[in-house]
Amino acid sequence: MGTAASSFLNPIAGGLDGRGSRLAATKLSRRARRRLQIQAMIGACYVVDALVLLVYASAGTVPMALGMAYALCGLSLCALYALLSELGFHERFRDHYLVAPQSALNMVNQLAFTYIAPQVGVLFLCNLFVVFGFGALRTSARQTALIWAVMVLGLAVLFLLTDKPIAMPHGNTLERLATMLVFALTIGRCMFLGMFSSSMQQSLYQNGQKLKEAYKRIEELAELDELTGAFNRRSIMRMLDEEIVRCERTGATCSVALIDLDWFKRVNDIYGHPTGDEVLRTFAISMFANIRSIDRFGRHGGEEFLLILPELNEDGAMRALDRLRAIIAELDWSAFSPVMKVTISAGIATLRPNEGPDMLLARADSALYSAKARGRNRIASA
Repeated sequence: MGTAASSFLNPIAGGLDGRGSRLAATKLSRRARRRLQIQAMIGACYVVDALVLLVYASAGTVPMALGMAYALCGLSLCALYALLSELGFHERFRDHYLVAPQSALNMVNQLAFTYIAPQVGVLFLCNLFVVFGFGALRTSARQTALIWAVMVLGLAVLFLLTDKPIAMPHGNTLERLATMLVFALTIGRCMFLGMFSSSMQQSLYQNGQKLKEAYKRIEELAELDELTGAFNRRSIMRMLDEEIVRCERTGATCSVALIDLDWFKRVNDIYGHPTGDEVLRTFAISMFANIRSIDRFGRHGGEEFLLILPELNEDGAMRALDRLRAIIAELDWSAFSPVMKVTISAGIATLRPNEGPDMLLARADSALYSAKARGRNRIASA
């Protein structure tokens, strides 16, 4: 039997493993695609800045080769990160995007070009804001502090240990145009980062709301009987314990009723279990529609249900259950079968001083047995 069970379960386990592998592969592929998209955007920024350097070169501020060298250096960094991503190198680390080292290297690159071409240092120094802002979006506080420390150290070396005349060119029209483009592009990139950050926050908020709804749904499912929507046995028993404690504390009255569908086994035998399930569901809906808001109704097991009736003594509980019995008996069950008739029997017990849930339910069960013995479709009390 163990071998048979193992052979039956192994295909299922294999299917689950296969599904898990597919989901993991999809997640890895999506992450790799995002990394490539990020590198494509960074590469585009290097190309645009290289074009601005060409404008400076046309004004005679820097040599023509500077723009090409800057673009080549930046695109080489992007290509290196893209290659490492394709090789799966990023997946070895907790930060699958390696934002901190990537930001640090790009900052070093900007500072290096500031040293090489201080006459257009404004372009590279402005890019430090963009690089830092991009890094701060996806890094922890510790990583952000590390990136900031790298930037400050580089600036200290550049400003305190060298005498490079870092400039903001504006001597002629082309230089003014290029410098204007530097600030316009920097502000535009900062605006893009702000919009991206806002989008991320909105996405996180929506995901948080979905998680809350999912947790709420899980909690509901953990408390409810899947078939009928009534409270499950664990939940209804917990509610009974709480109600007994409340009654002991306040001296209030409480009654319980164990309810059973008469001859329900015949319904399953004659009409089949799917019809039986629909009968149970219809019964539960009818009960919910006709009990008080303070009452608690749950499935105790099979076709047996428990109804907790706070603030009702034995007479009040008898009247309430007899009304419910009549409602169920008068329901039109012809949708399932022209000759189908469903009735209920119930046993009622009213809480006594110092009585626990087991004794209370035992008395209700005894009353239910009495109601069945007297012909069913009736209410009895203990």
